[in-house]
Amino acid sequence: MTPTQYLALLRGINVGGKNIIKMADLKARFKANGFGQVATYIQSGNVLFTAPETDLPGLTAQIETLLSAAFPPYKANIVLCPAKKLAEIVRSAPPGFGSQPDEYRYDVIFLRPPLIADEAVRHLSARPEGDAFFCGPDVLYFSRLIARASQSHLTRIIASPIYPEITIRNWNTTCKLQALMAACAPG
Repeated sequence: MTPTQYLALLRGINVGGKNIIKMADLKARFKANGFGQVATYIQSGNVLFTAPETDLPGLTAQIETLLSAAFPPYKANIVLCPAKKLAEIVRSAPPGFGSQPDEYRYDVIFLRPPLIADEAVRHLSARPEGDAFFCGPDVLYFSRLIARASQSHLTRIIASPIYPEITIRNWNTTCKLQALMAACAPG
């Protein structure tokens, strides 16, 4: 059986001096626990790896347990995304999303199951003069006008009850992670 490629998106590490975890240590922990083709990308907690397991909730729980034990006091909370799902997320972006990086900031809000886009979107608001959001496959796409970024309603998500169940990556990082996974796809 060919192992499945996954992306683990760790939530709440290396932000504001809290939950500092070196990517080399994170990579070593994944390898020590039997995961294959382990790689990390930037310091925000993006781990690419392969595993024979296909039970997403079980694998998520396993990784959260091992990370919480390895890096106390960090309480791991991840969004696990198979390579096929990440490719679908990139492919399903709204028309023009990411096409004006000099005018807009683009983010992908990854949702932790069982949270779904139709439920999550009820907790977002968009400032009419520059914000826009769209539902996608287990994500929300959010764009905001750079000139009005400080007035964007995206920051309101921090006070939302869904905040513990999401993690956000910018569009460039999301596309780069998908390209890295595609380049390492089992042959």
